[in-house]
Amino acid sequence: MATHSFVKRIQDITRKDAGVNGDAQRIEQMSWLLFLKIYDSREEVWEIEDDNYESIIPEDLKWRNWAHSEKGKQVLTGDELLEFVNNKLFKELKEIQITPQMPIRKQIVKSAFEDANNYMKDGILLRQVINVIDEVDFNSPEDRHLFNDIYETILKDIQSAGNAGEFYTQRAATDFIAEMLQPKLGERIADFACGTGGFLTSTLNILSEQRKTAKDTELYNQSVYGIEKKAFPHLLAVTNLFLHEIDDPEIIHGNTLEMNVRDYTEKDQFDIIMMNPPFGGSELDIIKNNFPTDLRSSETADLFMSVIMYRLKKNGRVAIVLPDGFLFGADNAKVAIKKKLIETMNLHTIIRLPHSVFAPYTSITTNILFFDNTQPTKETWFYRLDMPEGYKNFSKTKPMKLEHFNEVIDWWHNRQAIEVEGFDKARCYTAQEIIERQYNLDLCGFPHEEEEIL
Repeated sequence: MATHSFVKRIQDITRKDAGVNGDAQRIEQMSWLLFLKIYDSREEVWEIEDDNYESIIPEDLKWRNWAHSEKGKQVLTGDELLEFVNNKLFKELKEIQITPQMPIRKQIVKSAFEDANNYMKDGILLRQVINVIDEVDFNSPEDRHLFNDIYETILKDIQSAGNAGEFYTQRAATDFIAEMLQPKLGERIADFACGTGGFLTSTLNILSEQRKTAKDTELYNQSVYGIEKKAFPHLLAVTNLFLHEIDDPEIIHGNTLEMNVRDYTEKDQFDIIMMNPPFGGSELDIIKNNFPTDLRSSETADLFMSVIMYRLKKNGRVAIVLPDGFLFGADNAKVAIKKKLIETMNLHTIIRLPHSVFAPYTSITTNILFFDNTQPTKETWFYRLDMPEGYKNFSKTKPMKLEHFNEVIDWWHNRQAIEVEGFDKARCYTAQEIIERQYNLDLCGFPHEEEEIL
């Protein structure tokens, strides 16, 4: 089963269906089907491990009993299949009764289907899509490993699928950040706007190699935590974690900013936080009231910065992707957030990223801020990561790769100031110098070429 052919086969089928309008709906259609198939595969494992296992999904709604087709066996198709999916499957899964005592693996089914939709209007084409998905055996290590690549391809497709691109952070960036923060088994790692779960799965790829015993596997299963506001990326993130053998994916379907930051206690804190929060958005006054007066910002990303400082354990560490506007922003809230960051956290490194890293979703230039909760900031290193040779822009066909971070990784472990053609590429500034600049962190930026017009 090749990565390209799996996705293309589904694409070719759904294009013939009048109900599926564009890539975003095609991916959403594929997503809930994949969720049910993967969940059914995990249930087969749980049934073996626990003789008393009881599924939250009614017997006739399990994938194996309506979607799976064996040779010679009559399966639902055409109008009969559409009737079943629209009026029984979706209706009953949305109405599942859950209790707080239920394990996460059971609660997740209802939240996964809360806002899911069946867009397909042709029952025969829907049957064809189901048959393609049914070919994958998620309990076979070989198929599952291969499917991780397929899933990554599906997530990349989201980038060009309208507004859905905001939920996906380039794999190169998530892998680089996870590598720099070096998570360890036993630590709890969070992303409070987790999208499709990229930071969490980059973390799990590192933690997976540390598993040696049954206790390690238990720690691995409890290592990551995410919150996602929108239903579609929430469903993708949950499925992504199932694929990475997390049996109880702690991915909450909700809005991080709806809780008052003053109510957080030690049990709400994490060892590591990695994020690419939504930026450019604005929040209602009722949301802003969840923050102390001086930290009330209209910019969503600023509010997430405050949440992180409240939810980071002592000695915990953070990497967050933020737009240039945060670095040079001089409004009262931004300055107050940066002041709190410098005075209460150790902002040790800022990596200036080249433009178009998140194209085509946004052309805004971004940065990665690394800090920890060990001591107030004494000095901050800035490093400008230039566009790799041979690239004018990153794009869908020429995305950023992990190897493009190699120069930062080499510099990270042997820091020194670098000057290129009279401009600082890497330099260290003391906290006092930053304070004297009124907390303007726009340093070691990209030189602007000026054209002389004769």
